[in-house]
Amino acid sequence: MTIGSESSDVRGGESGDNLPRFSVVIPAFNEESYLPRLLDTLEVARERYAGGPGDIEVIVADNTSTDCTSEIASSRGCRVVRVEKRAIAAARNGGARVARGQVLAFVDADTLVHPDTFNAIDQAMRSPKYVGGATGVQMERMSPGIAAAYVMLIPLVWLTGMDTGVVFCRREDFEAVGGYNESRLFAEDVEFLLGLRKLGRRRGQKLVRLKPVKAITSTRKFDKHGEWHYLRMVILGLFCILFRPSAVERMARAYWYDEPR
Repeated sequence: MTIGSESSDVRGGESGDNLPRFSVVIPAFNEESYLPRLLDTLEVARERYAGGPGDIEVIVADNTSTDCTSEIASSRGCRVVRVEKRAIAAARNGGARVARGQVLAFVDADTLVHPDTFNAIDQAMRSPKYVGGATGVQMERMSPGIAAAYVMLIPLVWLTGMDTGVVFCRREDFEAVGGYNESRLFAEDVEFLLGLRKLGRRRGQKLVRLKPVKAITSTRKFDKHGEWHYLRMVILGLFCILFRPSAVERMARAYWYDEPR
């Protein structure tokens, strides 16, 4: 089963008069193990979309992968763009640059999307009340340590109205906030949503959380580092931010970028 009607390995723009409603951007670095699962769920969600699967393009922003990520994406009919700067923010922006859709949606490669994702996002984006938002996530499995990490983040979601999962907004609003901050190695998604929220407030709009269509996110970090590692990471991160700011980038690279996949 393929995402598009034909395979397209794109290193730039694409001609054509029929512009899609959605562009889904997947930042990916050595994701050959997880990407096919996501693409399977995206195919189901595209088929369920009331506007038809052809109204949704899927872009894989290959962030210098050394495995078969690019080949898998191309064989499944995704558009592929190579992004040389090794940062997830740069990958998201690189995918957005070649996107043709009216609405941009960003999802990580180790995620599974809900079948009604695009119907829910489309309904939200046709309302003038919302500047953008996210679907939210649930974990693919649960344990005491994972539950503790999950609960720790809930107050932040409640207080800010921001969430994760499939993050979406209109193309013009993505451009208005300047996309993702490529100088950040982590929390670039938080900064992006803060920018959207600020933009929306000036127009009387807000962020929306589409809880009925939560995505499912992998627990691979917990599988590798242990059930309670996230709490240790938060404590260590706060210590570095307060007392050793020079170590923050090193810690981020070790956790998110330098691990072999």
